[in-house]
Amino acid sequence: MDVVLQNIKLLMMDCDGVLTDAGMYYSPNGDELKRFSTYDGMGINLLRRIGIKSAIITGENSPMVSQRAAKLKIEYLYLGCGNKLEAAIAICRKENLTLKEIAFIGDDINDLELLRNVGFAACPPNARPEVKEIENIYLLSVKGGDGTVREVADMILHAKGVKIGNLLQANIQ
Repeated sequence: MDVVLQNIKLLMMDCDGVLTDAGMYYSPNGDELKRFSTYDGMGINLLRRIGIKSAIITGENSPMVSQRAAKLKIEYLYLGCGNKLEAAIAICRKENLTLKEIAFIGDDINDLELLRNVGFAACPPNARPEVKEIENIYLLSVKGGDGTVREVADMILHAKGVKIGNLLQANIQ
């Protein structure tokens, strides 16, 4: 697995169920709320420091996801995406990458096609059974919304021989 992770050049992720706990929260005024993990934000930041870009590809069309992506300086954001594999291929063309150089974290049936075609596919333990049944899927230990992306980021950094403490001391933006 380390060999596969050494070749990863871009991290793609679904939002609901990966960056969030898949819950939909509503305030008494009807405002929709989502809970994101700061651990994931740090993981994305650490990957950026070594030149790995990130993308959120989600079927949801939510201003909160746009706000979170902007805050984390996510390079690619696809909201309301009906075909995640097509979106990933478009990003690969822009970045001159192959799908085998992509890591993707997904959790539901609309992620299946992309998960089956990337170099490294992972899902949280609360993913749908159909996702967990994908050949070569890596079952993460952290549930969606609780640092799932950070777990993958740490795996990539480790496979590339990067020491996290050195990244933080280097202050690379």
